[in-house]
Amino acid sequence: MRTNAYGQPIGESVPGWQPRPRPDVRTLTGSYCCLERLDPARHGDDLFKADQADADGTSWTYLPYGAFADRAAYTTWITQAAAQPDPYFLAVINTEEPSPTSGRAVGVLSLLRVQPEAGSIEVGHIHYSPPLQHSRAGTEAHYLLGTYVFDQLGYRRYEWKCDALNEPSRRAANRLGFQFEGIFRQADVVKGRNRDTAWYAILDAEWPRVREAFRDWLAPDNFDAQGRQRSALQARGCRS
Repeated sequence: MRTNAYGQPIGESVPGWQPRPRPDVRTLTGSYCCLERLDPARHGDDLFKADQADADGTSWTYLPYGAFADRAAYTTWITQAAAQPDPYFLAVINTEEPSPTSGRAVGVLSLLRVQPEAGSIEVGHIHYSPPLQHSRAGTEAHYLLGTYVFDQLGYRRYEWKCDALNEPSRRAANRLGFQFEGIFRQADVVKGRNRDTAWYAILDAEWPRVREAFRDWLAPDNFDAQGRQRSALQARGCRS
């Protein structure tokens, strides 16, 4: 263990460290989707339409907003969301063919709690409409964003947080290579309810392994003619 002149344990040196840039991306392009800076005029209609497939609104339960009763309410929210630098919202555009939603925005996610000095950043405000859920495009969106965070911006820590009762989100974090770090009890009040927050993260030293697992899973030969996966992402080593 590294110690200082007084014999006290201290953290490892981070030689040459400089604060990292803030997110500033217009488009990230993959094989099944692309991410674009959220634009209410360009993406609003497609997103609202895609969200209507969630007839009972259960996809909004653990978010601090939604479901939206009508297009006007959604317009108010998306306009406010797109104007913020943090969270930095991106639209997920499905580009997979053939698909009835190809070329359309079908979900959003964001980069938030950006700490350039510490090299820490979080992915959150994830809302996937039913057409994007359980799809190659939905998984590739996280691969594209992780590549941007680590390989382009050079961050050290990439976080995922969710309501501790949100089992789908917790399963997704595990599947995508994030490591569970604990639960912050009574961390927030959301929609009048207590929220305990589960914390997950990927570190820069872990990213190369996670990145390769993503690439293996996204490879065309991992899918049959009907687009069904041959092996799962976790099975290809995304978790330690």
